[in-house]
Amino acid sequence: MYIDNPTKQAIVTTADKVFEKMQHAIVEGEIPAGSKISEPELAKHYQISRSTLREALNRLEKCHLIERKANIGSRVVDCTIEGLLELYITREALEGMACRHAAFNMTDEEIASMQQMLINHSQAKALQEGVAYYQEEGDLDFHYKIILGSHNQQLINLICGQLYHLVRMYRFQFGMQSARASRAYDEHLHILQAISDRDGELAEMLMRRHIAASRKNIEQKIAEQKLNTSAKN
Repeated sequence: MYIDNPTKQAIVTTADKVFEKMQHAIVEGEIPAGSKISEPELAKHYQISRSTLREALNRLEKCHLIERKANIGSRVVDCTIEGLLELYITREALEGMACRHAAFNMTDEEIASMQQMLINHSQAKALQEGVAYYQEEGDLDFHYKIILGSHNQQLINLICGQLYHLVRMYRFQFGMQSARASRAYDEHLHILQAISDRDGELAEMLMRRHIAASRKNIEQKIAEQKLNTSAKN
């Protein structure tokens, strides 16, 4: 699903297709974090012109999945603790605000759709076992639907267009399994209930707490991985 711009309905150009393929490859680690981008190799791999590739790379840069530096070239961003903190602090504020707006702007039909989505999520084996809470991107993602439900185009552009895939990249890089799986699902239920009750203040507070807890969980995973790597060396 193409969601760099949520107002678009389909992939329509070659650059769109390459952008989406590279986006998925970076998020899921097929193109490793920190790796250098070789334009000749990628153009050959996707059988496209350099100009078409650069259009896709420009959009990946806007999503903060790659970075360009003078005399160095393009690289996939590194997943660092510092980057995690900055991303999640920003996300906490913006998604909290989106949640407040959603409490006032989501239609009853949108809320009912999200309630059904959470019922579907609850049937996943990994969640029932309390080991992971994996959500497909876009319309099957609780957070994505909340952001769209804010009906605030500036928030949608900022979060879905610039931060969404970077968040997913961190989650993939440091593992989807979590002891927080069942708790995170319950937090989603409480957030949606606050939205259903049209309580914007409570909805924002619950979302901010939820994202802060997720940040701490991933931060702990990073620290554990570094400790294990040091022990092996």
